[in-house]
Amino acid sequence: GHEQLLRMMEERMMDVEQKLRLVKRLLQDKVNQLKEQLSKNTKADAMVKDLYVENAQLLKALEMTEQRQKTAEKKNYLLEEKIANLNKIVKNLASPSFNS
Repeated sequence: GHEQLLRMMEERMMDVEQKLRLVKRLLQDKVNQLKEQLSKNTKADAMVKDLYVENAQLLKALEMTEQRQKTAEKKNYLLEEKIANLNKIVKNLASPSFNS
């Protein structure tokens, strides 16, 4: 009975060791998976930061472009007014010469 008990204990120990090896392997797989995910997250974080910077630059460029457009529209309006005034002057200058 003593030897049989010893054999049962050895079998249980081997079974426990086998289960421990399996758990260790599963844990290592999980560690590798988490390391890979961390690497992906780090890359994604860097990309998000780059996009944030690029977006800020694009917004600044857009603001500058809109400002230039407003300035160009103001200049265009002033030029149109000058043209209209010049046309009036030309009409006024031309009118007396036709009358005489």
